[in-house]
Amino acid sequence: MFSLNRVHIIGYQTQSVEIRQTPGGTSVVDLNLVVPYSFQSEKGEALQGRAFHTVTLWGSMADFAGQYVRPGSQIFIGGRLQTDSWEDQTTHEKRSKTKIVALDMILLDPKDGQQPTPEGAKLTLAAVNRADIVGNVTRDPEIRTTTGGKQVLTLGVATNDRWKERSTGEVKERAEFHNVVIWGALAEEVGKVVRKGSRVFVSGRVQTRSWETNQGQKRTTTEIVADQCAFLGVRNAAALETVETSAQRHVSRDRRGSGASHESGPVPSDASVGVSSADIPEIQYASEVKVEDLPF
Repeated sequence: MFSLNRVHIIGYQTQSVEIRQTPGGTSVVDLNLVVPYSFQSEKGEALQGRAFHTVTLWGSMADFAGQYVRPGSQIFIGGRLQTDSWEDQTTHEKRSKTKIVALDMILLDPKDGQQPTPEGAKLTLAAVNRADIVGNVTRDPEIRTTTGGKQVLTLGVATNDRWKERSTGEVKERAEFHNVVIWGALAEEVGKVVRKGSRVFVSGRVQTRSWETNQGQKRTTTEIVADQCAFLGVRNAAALETVETSAQRHVSRDRRGSGASHESGPVPSDASVGVSSADIPEIQYASEVKVEDLPF
């Protein structure tokens, strides 16, 4: 079943761009973007933060970035989250790092350079850090209460990505596992209704945080801090009322057209009005940026 894994960010490049070449001659660039943002503490204080993101570019997009992106350049990136895993050769521990694989890039600086910060501008200077995923919950949500009395929930969501190998034409599939953090009243409701296997839409910002193990080793984890979580595939009373009203009008119109004189009967069930999801064929979504064109 189709899933969604999309990220949109607007940030600033923090360092000089270095182009690498794969053994097959494809250009690869890793951007390091900083995205300033504001948030509220548990005490309600307005605070400022900075999120750092690694963005991988391939092919002509990487060549373009190597030529035109400079430290301080403001850039829009549209892409997907990808987590790479490996085994540490020294400790043999499993390690992982989450990055953004770019599908779109727009350079936002004017040709004559960035404008000075407008006086009094605050809300309009907010950067963009948005992740949207549609997938299945991989474990039952875990909810706890902070020392400040605020509820926080964590859950895992899996998405799938398909692509075609350029050399063999073989269709392959890769699963991505996303850590999601939800706060407050939304966390409480999600904890009551969402379970392992539930299909959900999650929207929020991407955050990477660091900590040290008991052995003094630095570790990082990347999460989606969600402000929206929608339970999918369930009935909605407000929507169902509109569907039933529309179905009733449709039946009445058909009966008038056929010359039927008897009164309208009950509204058909949803099975007879719509199409069962089991009957919907798999849809191939075309895009100007094709996954099979990416060298991985």
